[in-house]
Amino acid sequence: MNKLSLLGFSLMFGTTAALAQSGRSVAPPLTYPVTRKVDHVDNYHGTSVADPYRWLEDDRSAETAAWVKAENEVTHSFLEKIPYRKQLQDRLEKVYNYPKYSAPSRKGDYFYFSKNDGLQNQSVLYRQKGLDGTPEVVIDPNKLSADGTTRLGAFSLSKDGKYAVVGTSKGGSDWQEYQIMDLATKQYLPEKLEWVKISGAAWQGNGFYYSRYPKPEGSALAAKNENHQVFFHQLNTPQSADRLVFEDAKNPQRFHTLGTSDDERFAFLTVSDRGKGKDGNALYFLDATAKSSIFQPVVSEITNFQYGVIDNIGGDLLIETNADAPNNKVMRFSTTTNMWTVVIPEKPEPLTNSGSAGGKLFVQYSKDVTSRVYVYDMNGKLENDIQLPGIGSASGFGGERDDKFVFYTFTSFTFPPTIYRYDIATKKSTVFRQPEVDFKPTDYETKQAFYTSKDGTKVPMFITYRKGMKLDGSNPTILYGYGGFNISLTPSFSPLLIPFLEQGGVYAQANLRGGSEYGEKWHEQGMKAKKQNVFDDFIAAGEYLIKEKYTSSAKLAIRGGSNGGLLVGAVMNQRPDLFRVAIPQVGVMDMLRFHKFTIGWNWIADYGSADNADEFKFLYPYSPIHNIKPGLNYPATLITTADHDDRVVPAHSFKYAATLQEAYKGPNPILIRVDVNSGHGASNTKKNIEQTADIYSFILWNMGVGTLKEIASK
Repeated sequence: MNKLSLLGFSLMFGTTAALAQSGRSVAPPLTYPVTRKVDHVDNYHGTSVADPYRWLEDDRSAETAAWVKAENEVTHSFLEKIPYRKQLQDRLEKVYNYPKYSAPSRKGDYFYFSKNDGLQNQSVLYRQKGLDGTPEVVIDPNKLSADGTTRLGAFSLSKDGKYAVVGTSKGGSDWQEYQIMDLATKQYLPEKLEWVKISGAAWQGNGFYYSRYPKPEGSALAAKNENHQVFFHQLNTPQSADRLVFEDAKNPQRFHTLGTSDDERFAFLTVSDRGKGKDGNALYFLDATAKSSIFQPVVSEITNFQYGVIDNIGGDLLIETNADAPNNKVMRFSTTTNMWTVVIPEKPEPLTNSGSAGGKLFVQYSKDVTSRVYVYDMNGKLENDIQLPGIGSASGFGGERDDKFVFYTFTSFTFPPTIYRYDIATKKSTVFRQPEVDFKPTDYETKQAFYTSKDGTKVPMFITYRKGMKLDGSNPTILYGYGGFNISLTPSFSPLLIPFLEQGGVYAQANLRGGSEYGEKWHEQGMKAKKQNVFDDFIAAGEYLIKEKYTSSAKLAIRGGSNGGLLVGAVMNQRPDLFRVAIPQVGVMDMLRFHKFTIGWNWIADYGSADNADEFKFLYPYSPIHNIKPGLNYPATLITTADHDDRVVPAHSFKYAATLQEAYKGPNPILIRVDVNSGHGASNTKKNIEQTADIYSFILWNMGVGTLKEIASK
């Protein structure tokens, strides 16, 4: 069952004394651009709240553009003075420069996969006939724009493999444009489909279902997205001829997405209403063998329970759900009798993913944030578990009904993503493709710690560092967190982390409440009125790292993106003394207005809404912008955002930076880095490496690191 990714969907500080001890001079306080203030006040249920930088919400104004330009000049001037910035960037490029593959997927005689040669801005989509065939390019997104910022966002093959829906996005935006490729000629049909967002492409017969919004009024990157509609597109016809399948104009903030079964018998309509604070979904089906063209309900009422179709067995549907099962279970629903039966009951560990291939069910569980994978028959009888190569994260296992084998990828912090082939008959895994990375995995180790949060809850955290490191409190440490939207931070490998570890750095990843690490109950403990638990968990993680002498306050940095950016912003206000550096990235910083932009209303189910008097009472006390206090000694801060982020609009970071620069008068830099032609994540490899080099440079420099260690290749 696919979980809704809502914000989703990836280092810092030193005192003046520490800087002086490093042997380099302390720079004078920075001069920031003067940000114009306006006399704007909103009334929230009797509470007056000033919003002096409201004008920065206009992403199309010349004044906002001038402000961004001036802030970027200050930021880049600071970063350019760090002597090892280029050295770090060169090392990042070197460790990132190795071939990266996705696991293959089969359609007919062809296997499709993506590959990045090393430093390509975008991965290239290939196919080959059989596993021993010669790869041929299907789509090279690097040729779609001069700067390599146009991305392949969707590739959905028709059931017979003759056509594919190709979705592309520009400059990091969440908006996609759909085209249809004829796979025989690799040429596009004449039609183009615009304003596609929160959508798949579900084939049925001579066309496919997809979801889109009406053309936005005003800014395409900031205007609120409402009235999500489902259409059916028939090949070789213009978008204007598309048939409207479903809309709900009375509930404009609902998501409507549609999928089809492998045999094309069923169309499944999923409806969610997160703007009203509901965390679940309704589910309907349309049976092509029936005479009716009206969607029939599986579950008609939207509650906090989620339902996702795995597969169908004739007229029965296999559905993963958390209804009365916080850790999820698999049920069977009869479309003729409407009867439910249990196929795989709930277990003590959360069920994190389920799928079918080769006539089997592949079901993944998480035990203390590491993967366990089991194979069942279609009736729910356990056949075997899949022996994974270690403690880490597995993904994949999908395929066609007649597949004899499937592929999966396994990774951990020091285990580069390795693709395995699993033979269904023999129940054995073999290495299919293993990467060659310029580092020695055996030089590093990862341990899992369980620390105690403020209310006594035990919280897990992974800590990765070079073997033999001394626990003397002197190690530069990055504490990373997210804590929200039922999303787990699982063990995974990033080549961009290696240069930081090589400098004696420690990387700590805390599994905060609000995620799905221990099922829905863990998620609920970090939602709405309980959001403070997430911040307490993060603060306790920092205190644990200091207590156990991995680091000290002068060497501890915090980093998080999106909902994790909110986390960093809130914790900075609550415990600025605990950290030397803070990196809030693309954060949700205005908790009173987040639902006013693009699909921000979609986050009300996790956060609540300031429009609700009771929910305003718990949002306002932690909202990062509204709790910045003059007189606090804030850590050195590098805020990052981008001009094409239409998920968490850059106005959040703009207003936050202006507020913090105006309030804080201490010696630590407060900078904002605004990327151009990029989005909620870096829009290409080059931008990703440049941003990472800037973040690491900023962290180490503000921790008092004057020079870098020499690194020997493996």
